[in-house]
Amino acid sequence: MDILVNNAGILRDKTFAKVTMEDFRKVLDVHLMGSVHTTHALWRHMVERGYGRIVYTTSGSGMYGNFGQSNYGAAKASLLGLMNVLSLEGAKYNIRVNMLAPTAATRMTDSLLPPDTIDLLDPATITPGLLVLVSEDAPSRMILGAGAGCFTETKITETAGVALQGDALSPEGVMAAMGQIRDPRGQAEMPDAFAQTRKYARMAAEARGLPLPWND
Repeated sequence: MDILVNNAGILRDKTFAKVTMEDFRKVLDVHLMGSVHTTHALWRHMVERGYGRIVYTTSGSGMYGNFGQSNYGAAKASLLGLMNVLSLEGAKYNIRVNMLAPTAATRMTDSLLPPDTIDLLDPATITPGLLVLVSEDAPSRMILGAGAGCFTETKITETAGVALQGDALSPEGVMAAMGQIRDPRGQAEMPDAFAQTRKYARMAAEARGLPLPWND
């Protein structure tokens, strides 16, 4: 098997104050653990073959939040971490791992959308994007948004930030620097977690006039 698309899902929508832990866990089990089990069952096979295409399904609720969907949002966001790690581990085996963030009218959403919107959000408009993500020329580690024939890429970026020291290295100093911390100019993607560690060490060393601990 060369292709795996993880799309199983359920809803148990309630505000966090009202949701039961049983329903919270059910949603996590289906969306997150369901994807983990199917991927784990095929991973070694794909490694041995030196080829694989895996797609996880995320949602705007996981990326941006949606009222009453704490369980669903948590489940969908957790798949992002899985995708990020497996895209790194699978790279040398030609296993490409991506996420599809579809916006479509389905049985789960029919009662929430007006009829004219349902017509626009035909699930068939998402299919071309999915087929790209499972193709031989697929990218890897991409979050592809798709809906109504529209396609976008969602990225997690980190701002350039600021290095604090001395008296400024305090809660008051962080609050005073919040404008710089949140300034989007110079923001960039981190290729992996260690890249963030290197960035912080470099910034701190430069702020203190110290030799860089390593070369980028």
